[in-house]
Amino acid sequence: MVGVPGSSPGVSTILELSYKTNYRYYFPMNKLLESFLRSDHAGEVGAVYIYRGILSIAKDPALVEFSKRHLETEKEHLRKIEEVLPASKRSKLVGTWKVAGYLLGFLPSLLGPRIVFATIEAVESFVEDHYEEQLKYLRAQDDPDQALINLLQSCQDDEIEHKNESAIKKRSTPGFLLNFWMKIVGWGSSSAVKVAKII
Repeated sequence: MVGVPGSSPGVSTILELSYKTNYRYYFPMNKLLESFLRSDHAGEVGAVYIYRGILSIAKDPALVEFSKRHLETEKEHLRKIEEVLPASKRSKLVGTWKVAGYLLGFLPSLLGPRIVFATIEAVESFVEDHYEEQLKYLRAQDDPDQALINLLQSCQDDEIEHKNESAIKKRSTPGFLLNFWMKIVGWGSSSAVKVAKII
């Protein structure tokens, strides 16, 4: 980075570090990419609150351990997305996503761990596809932003791991009602993303 005329080396170094830390705020986003990242931010907010909802009531040791571990991962995802998406570009419905996420964790927890794991599996199945759509878009660009691709790929890898672990912990093939519930959760996740892309 070229130093500012008349500035001291120390000031120049600080400006360079600041630029490197926050460079993506200067990255020109088109409307589609902006909508993708806005929905990612909303989704990660919701994910953090899903696990907070679970932990507010869960007693099963395995479920509590699972939720605490994945809560930390989702908090890290949220931090990374907030580094690349300015506050002015984020969804105006963040409060709604917090409440929805909390309830999506809390309510299944009333019915037991199996329902919770099925819920997480359904959510993460959608999230995996949602990130894949973005990765395909970014990789198809003439000058792909590899840093952003790496960030989203890392998030997707974690979400796939969450999905697979949930499927294993669910222990059995879901019956009709559990299948129906998972379809509702998937539809709700998809609908929330469509709204978050716009608002």
